[in-house]
Amino acid sequence: QVQLVESGGGLVQAGGSLRLSCAASGRTFSSYHMGWFRQAPGKEREFVARITWNGARTDYADSVKGRFTISRDNAKNTVYLQMNSLKPEDTAVYYCAASSSYSLQQFEYGYWGKGTQVTVSS
Repeated sequence: QVQLVESGGGLVQAGGSLRLSCAASGRTFSSYHMGWFRQAPGKEREFVARITWNGARTDYADSVKGRFTISRDNAKNTVYLQMNSLKPEDTAVYYCAASSSYSLQQFEYGYWGKGTQVTVSS
């Protein structure tokens, strides 16, 4: 069982940066691959980034590639999403999730946080 709590969201101007954190409870955090997803108003939730259990591999949605960086610290049971050069279209609720599979598919992620709001003003 893994419980996830996101933090670090807020209001930022376009071009600014935010770092989201996702703190996990449970001793098995390091065995899970982790992902970040987001849901904008009126849109479906979408994949943002993922990272393997050991941080050896990462992947990103095309819309955030080169601007966002996912990382993790297994000693702190935490996964991060560094977001730079933010755009108004990045406005969404951001969720972290844990999976036993290194997957792009949301249904593969069995554990989810409640989300943190990111708002980017123009």
